[in-house]
Amino acid sequence: MLTLDAKGRISVPSRWRDLLMASVDGRLMIAKDPARCLTVYPRPIWDAFEAQLMQLTAKDDGWRRLYLGSATEVEIDSASRVLVPPELRDWAGLERDVIFMGVGDRLELWDKARYEATEAMTIASGAPESLQNRVRG
Repeated sequence: MLTLDAKGRISVPSRWRDLLMASVDGRLMIAKDPARCLTVYPRPIWDAFEAQLMQLTAKDDGWRRLYLGSATEVEIDSASRVLVPPELRDWAGLERDVIFMGVGDRLELWDKARYEATEAMTIASGAPESLQNRVRG
């Protein structure tokens, strides 16, 4: 768990910071996610996702708006922090205690309480059949 500072900055954990600085010079995109968290994309991953969004049909304009309309470019600063824009912090409910996690080719920022509630619902719903051999409980 990490803490959002009074200015809305969060420290990027070293396990990701070093890779992100070396591979994308610390350039990231932050956007809303339908799960009510924020998704943090390395710039090349965002560019590929944006190209996918542009291929959607007009009936999916709402999804394009969700992602493209909220996307904000940020950089890891010299103190290894990222400034999360206030409108995105408000939307995701980020106030103080934040969880920053890797999810495949992207990262997610969650309000701690919201993540714990979402995780509990996920576990309660049962694992997908394809994971039954690997999941206990």
